[in-house]
Amino acid sequence: MPGQIDWIEIPAADTAKARTFYGALFGWATSEFGGDYHVIADGPAGAITAAEAGFTHPRVYFTTDDVDASVKRLHELGGRSEDVQAVPGVGRIAHCHDDQGTPFSLHEPAPRS
Repeated sequence: MPGQIDWIEIPAADTAKARTFYGALFGWATSEFGGDYHVIADGPAGAITAAEAGFTHPRVYFTTDDVDASVKRLHELGGRSEDVQAVPGVGRIAHCHDDQGTPFSLHEPAPRS
């Protein structure tokens, strides 16, 4: 459903310590997806991943039916975005900021086969 939160990413300087912390706090288990990206297996839909410059706070992904149209509307409303990226098997995403600079991401799910 458009506008619903469908994924979160929790950045960490040390993903092993973060996985231990959230595992102890919430009982979450994770599985490695690739590199230093660890999908949460028994909690919210999301992952614990390595922090990067400009990505030091949780990232929330909102579902959209058409990421291109949503990005266009975002720009009309004074927001900004990075280029839309295709993620094989996942869909298309765009990392954005609203008109006040708050970061979030858009996610157009891949068609179901």
